[in-house]
Amino acid sequence: MQSLNVQLLGLGTIALAILTGCAGSGPTSGTTASAHGGGVRHAHGQPISEADLARWNIDVITKTGAGLPAGAGTVSQGKEVYAAKCAVCHGDNAAGGPMFGSMVGGIGSFQTNTRVLTPGSMYPYAPILFDYVRRAMPLTQPQSLTNDEVYAVSGYILHLNGLLPATATVNAQTLASLRMPNRDGFIVDDRPDTKAQRCMSNCRPL
Repeated sequence: MQSLNVQLLGLGTIALAILTGCAGSGPTSGTTASAHGGGVRHAHGQPISEADLARWNIDVITKTGAGLPAGAGTVSQGKEVYAAKCAVCHGDNAAGGPMFGSMVGGIGSFQTNTRVLTPGSMYPYAPILFDYVRRAMPLTQPQSLTNDEVYAVSGYILHLNGLLPATATVNAQTLASLRMPNRDGFIVDDRPDTKAQRCMSNCRPL
């Protein structure tokens, strides 16, 4: 019993040391915290300018393409980006690899009982592909691609799906104007709670 008490006391001492260390290493008045892995640093309570927020403000209105950034990339450039940074997970020609299945084909399959989910078969608007790639890819280093690289690799994937020619240059206008095969394959969610209005004060009871 005495041995057990000693062990418990030892564990308690270790836990206290860890908690003390954490408390000592946390932010204090006047310390700064880096944003999104680096860049501009701000103390708690310090105003942040619109320019500082720009790196987070990457929303794209996928139906219209509003918010797509400046830049461009060609399908051939996209093939090179894909080979260097995407093929290890998605396989050659986006046909499927050790991490993910094919990103090619399946167009028209959403009207059958054997749906094949790919960007070409599923996405109703092409800017969705840009938005997703820019935010989440490559898996090991998300948001490391330049806008030009994202345009290029998006164009390459769309080309593999037969939606853009091999000679295409892809930019905001290209993606916004491209009509995706499954654009009309969705229904509007008309449940009452989808029309809720944001309210922060003096809100009417539900």
